[in-house]
Amino acid sequence: MLLQGKKALIFGIANEKSIAWAIARAFHGQGAELAITYAGEALEKRVRPLAESLNSKAILPCNVTSDDDIKGVFSELGKVWDGVDIIIHSIAFANKDELKGTIINTSREGFANAMDISVYSFLGIMKEAMPMLQGRNAAALTLSYYGAVKVFPSYNVMGVAKAALEASVRYLAEAAGPEGVRVNAISAGPIRTLAASGVNGFTQILNHVEEKAPLRRNVTQEDVARAAVYLCSDMASGVSGEIHYVDGGYNVIGI
Repeated sequence: MLLQGKKALIFGIANEKSIAWAIARAFHGQGAELAITYAGEALEKRVRPLAESLNSKAILPCNVTSDDDIKGVFSELGKVWDGVDIIIHSIAFANKDELKGTIINTSREGFANAMDISVYSFLGIMKEAMPMLQGRNAAALTLSYYGAVKVFPSYNVMGVAKAALEASVRYLAEAAGPEGVRVNAISAGPIRTLAASGVNGFTQILNHVEEKAPLRRNVTQEDVARAAVYLCSDMASGVSGEIHYVDGGYNVIGI
């Protein structure tokens, strides 16, 4: 098992269709112990049964817009584990109004909100995680999308946020590297998740990628999860600061 004995903390499960949930199941199958967070009482009803089904060692609330909540996760986790080997950050959000029309219509409040939840949350989590990650050959992984580097209809401020997230991966890789911590991202192809449902015209994007990607199909949550296992295992011990595409090859296509 590639993750036997590893301790993985996962942020971003919303329901059984979440990429983070597929990652959690794949990690569990490879021998990892899990700790899982949920964003508020409304999501707890969905997330807790999922986490319990994988014998999660801790199931903790975390509103990533709150520094106190993030600190609380690691404070509580320190009572269960002596360290953390893997951090999964699968969190992104923008108001639906920001995902219509063009980016010119982006509001100041909407921009700040998207950047806070989708980008700063990763920085904030890593800041609090470092004491538990040091000296363990640990790995941190976040989830991005090709909209960070190319324009997709209605993706708007989320494209800007994902670009900032990918830049954060590179800076975090440098900052955490001396402590033996690797930081990477997976840029996943379009997948039907709760977050994706808020993007106007998402179905058209799915159909286009299926037609044009070299593999002539859309990827699944499980495709992404298998790549996450590799990137967070010792098999990727020399990999850091990378944006790893899991999109059926769509990103290599011009016309």
